[in-house]
Amino acid sequence: MAFQGMARTIGSSGEKTREALRLAAIEHICDHGYEATSLRALAADIGMQGGSLYNHIASKQDLLFGLMTTVLDDLMVELEARLDGVEDPLAALRVFVDLHIDFHTDRRKEVFISAMEMRSLTPENHRGVVVRRTRYEDRLCGILEAGNAAGLWRVREPRVATYALIAMLSGVCNWFKPGGRLSKRALIDIHTDLVLRGLGEAE
Repeated sequence: MAFQGMARTIGSSGEKTREALRLAAIEHICDHGYEATSLRALAADIGMQGGSLYNHIASKQDLLFGLMTTVLDDLMVELEARLDGVEDPLAALRVFVDLHIDFHTDRRKEVFISAMEMRSLTPENHRGVVVRRTRYEDRLCGILEAGNAAGLWRVREPRVATYALIAMLSGVCNWFKPGGRLSKRALIDIHTDLVLRGLGEAE
C-alpha cells in the first residue's frame, strides 16, 4: 500500500492527517470499492486508531462524498479558469477537450471513484453530486449551443451531444498510460480532431 509508513511524517497537523486520509481512501476505494473499504483499514494505513478518524470525518459516507465533490469542484474551477476570456465557441470547445482529458488522466483514480460509486451515496449526497455533474455538462452544452448560433456547426441535440462527447473523452483515462507510445498532448490533439469532425460544419 502506497501510504504505509506515512505515519512517521504526518505529525499532529490536522491538515496533513486529512490529506493522508484522503489519499489512503482514494487507493482503497479505487482498488476494493467503497463497501469493502473499512475505516479501520484506512486508520491503520496512516498510523492512527480507528476512532481517531472521527476527529476528521463524520462518517465513511462523509469521506466518500467529500472525495467525489472535491474532484468535481476542482474540475469546474479549472474549467472556468481556462475558459476565462474565451468567447469564441470553437476556441472554447478546444479548451474543454484539452481540460477534460488533462484533468481526467491526472486524477484518474478520483474520477473513477466519482463515476463508479454513485450507487453508494445516500439520496441527499447523490443529489449533491448530480448537481455538480450537471453544472459541468451545462458548460459544454452551452458551448455547443453557442457554436450553433454562430453557424460554426449544426448540432441537432446539444444535450445528447454533450453526453456523447463527455463519455468519449472520459474513456481516455481508462487506458492511458504515461510513457506510452502516444503522449497526452498527442491524445488531446487526436480527440480534438475527432470532436470537431464529429460536429461537422453547418449546412
